[in-house]
Amino acid sequence: MKTFLPFLATLLISTAALAQGNQGLVFKNPILDSGNALEVNSVYLFKSVTTGTNAKIRLDSAVNGAELKKIDDNSGGLGYLNAFQPEIKIPNHSTNAYLVFTVTFYDSATGNIRSLSDIQATALDIDGNTAMKEFIELGMSGGTASFRTGTLDISVLNWLSNSFRAQNILGIERTGIDTAALGNMFTVSKGNVSSYTIRAGATNSLGGSGNRQYSIFMKGFNYINTTTLPVKLESFNAFLTSSSKVDLKWATASEINVSHFVVEKSYDGVVFGEAATVFAYGNTTTKMNYAAADNIANTTSPVIYYRLRSVDIDGKTSYSEIRIIRLSKQTDNTVTILTYPNPAINELRITIPANWQNKKVVYELFSANGQAAKKVETSSSSQTETLNISSLKSGFYIVKVSCGVETAQQKIVKQ
Repeated sequence: MKTFLPFLATLLISTAALAQGNQGLVFKNPILDSGNALEVNSVYLFKSVTTGTNAKIRLDSAVNGAELKKIDDNSGGLGYLNAFQPEIKIPNHSTNAYLVFTVTFYDSATGNIRSLSDIQATALDIDGNTAMKEFIELGMSGGTASFRTGTLDISVLNWLSNSFRAQNILGIERTGIDTAALGNMFTVSKGNVSSYTIRAGATNSLGGSGNRQYSIFMKGFNYINTTTLPVKLESFNAFLTSSSKVDLKWATASEINVSHFVVEKSYDGVVFGEAATVFAYGNTTTKMNYAAADNIANTTSPVIYYRLRSVDIDGKTSYSEIRIIRLSKQTDNTVTILTYPNPAINELRITIPANWQNKKVVYELFSANGQAAKKVETSSSSQTETLNISSLKSGFYIVKVSCGVETAQQKIVKQ
């Protein structure tokens, strides 16, 4: 008899947009669309998840030895037939082993990517024991997370201002997939979603390897004594406007009980200090724009790192992604770029010379044998751009960046 420590993530599409009542989405009978079954880069097609809409689920990456054993396991009455239910093997003594999936919606008639007006993703039954504790991260590039206050088996964190992560902390095993176990679940809500990511895995500090059943069930839930963590940041950018000033600009898609924002900067990317504080609007569902300036006239460091800290009225904080400003020397005729992280898994950030920003910049990636792998053009580039490289195969790549007649390149490793 197989033993699983399951969690359940639930997705519900808005009834107002597609008139589906409270039926939600239906994921069943997957078809291998491309790639090798159960391997990284495999893509599975789920037809008619709702009226006029298909979905594709891609296995983007396997981290720290996690393995996909089954893409959608409904055997033996386990879980729910209409759920997306991957079975994942967690290896021995893994601090943080997980799989990364991307779910994308398509118009079933045209094949074009389709945006759904409102999605609620509820992670259920995130349990564990003394050896192994499950976690789930839902990334929709925004939204809000709601969960029950009081006694909780999980800790819910606002992760890099773009996703929410729930980690089992008590190490108590719950029986089956129990939708009444409110202490083991949380919900992420977001509008206008065409694609989002799921990171499903566990920490395994003591025991041997084990298979886990994960289930994406299409149903929403109401909470008692709800707490809400907002993800309100839509963008955050840094621009070098002169040799003595950096402009910081950001926008929020919505705000719930937000107190203020703190712009933080660092010269080594590790130790950050406050550079500016801006008070927030507080509560709004309307897009709000903010700005601050940092005086760098006396800065001698060639690189400055910036991040934005959002502070809610109850003291909870969340951080943006880091933006990098490079201060070029007038006598330096060498054009260089900075890429990170390296090795990279899903996203690659590229920092270009200061005099290239706000201009047309072309970003290209070439495989080790010289074949073009990816190309992105921006008409008004920020100093740091983020490229999605989750679809690239593992290996060495050359990053080539061009602005007019100037070019720079660097080698990276894609894991």
